[in-house]
Amino acid sequence: MLIRLKNCHNVEELRLLAKQRLPGPIFHYIDGAADDELTYRRNTSAFDDCDLIPNVLAGVTDIDMSVEVMGQKLDMPIFCAPTALQRLFHPDGERAVARAAEKFGTLFGVSSLSTVSLAEIGEMIKTPKMFQFYFHKDRGLNDVLLERAKQANFDVLTLTVDTITGGNRERDLHTGFTSPPRLTLKSMFSFAAHPAWTLAYLMAPAFELVELKDHVSEGSNVSVSVGEYFSTMLDQSMNWKDAEDLCAKWDGQFCLKGIMSVADAKKAVDIGATSIMVSNHGGRQLDGSRSPFDQIAEITDAVGGKIDVILDGGIRRGTHVLKAIAAGATACSGGRMYLYALAGAGQPGVERALLNLRTEIERDMKLLGVTKMSQLSRDMLRYR
Repeated sequence: MLIRLKNCHNVEELRLLAKQRLPGPIFHYIDGAADDELTYRRNTSAFDDCDLIPNVLAGVTDIDMSVEVMGQKLDMPIFCAPTALQRLFHPDGERAVARAAEKFGTLFGVSSLSTVSLAEIGEMIKTPKMFQFYFHKDRGLNDVLLERAKQANFDVLTLTVDTITGGNRERDLHTGFTSPPRLTLKSMFSFAAHPAWTLAYLMAPAFELVELKDHVSEGSNVSVSVGEYFSTMLDQSMNWKDAEDLCAKWDGQFCLKGIMSVADAKKAVDIGATSIMVSNHGGRQLDGSRSPFDQIAEITDAVGGKIDVILDGGIRRGTHVLKAIAAGATACSGGRMYLYALAGAGQPGVERALLNLRTEIERDMKLLGVTKMSQLSRDMLRYR
């Protein structure tokens, strides 16, 4: 059955739209995770183990779903997490996501593995922007990335801390996925079977990792898997002192992405970070690890009020956002929830994804009996 954007009312339907449009290796790069993908599935299923307890007769005519996080006011409590390689999924790539995020008054996170420059994005949108920082072996490259984010007036610097080596992404091994795509006998059939994507990719400007191409060939001129890039290009000696030094150099809103333990959350406070993203990289790194929602309550009990705590990953429904915030999160973020939409329909797709979630959050707040995020509490949750 042919899927159309107007009939996509949730993340799963947007996922099917992406699957319809993308060649197999590209789709499975977005859709896949590490090893047996247990953690990937758990990231969403964890929400099923928690029930909401609504209140009634609350007078819910006017809803305010805005939140303040990382020094920024967002019009909705979920934002577009930084994700790599976006022009592989749609020719507009990060441009489409940036414009959609601005339209909905939420934050856009840009990856070090971006396919559009920080300078262009900085000029394009005035709404909040986060730059996600990979700590490379090349310290000169690290300095360049930091300076470019400052020059482009990014509001938040986010250091990813859970990619000290690449996860075992077996789907990518089976499909032969690389960046840029490498043609094989097997993949050629899939590219040929999706002529709209293939033609758009070939007609677009040459694919490259804009901020990295002058320093490393891998990912732009030399095809490489993301796991291989992490394992060979990133600095495996990175430690807490490096994170503290980076925080001091940035001298602004500083976030650590990939925090999963209470002990690390406390260390993030100690080094001066202003926020953490409780995240397992969408299940793409350590399979068998806990889900962010499973960890959010104990982490916020430990550091809530000292640092903003963002739940990243697994969000598929508005109720997931409300459960996370009721459990203690300041805000939520996600990647696949908008990448499927980008792949399926570009900027209109991302707008559809954000509209679906905003509509669900507003409706569910009314059904829950709250008019603003601060009214959510653990009294409204019961765990099975």
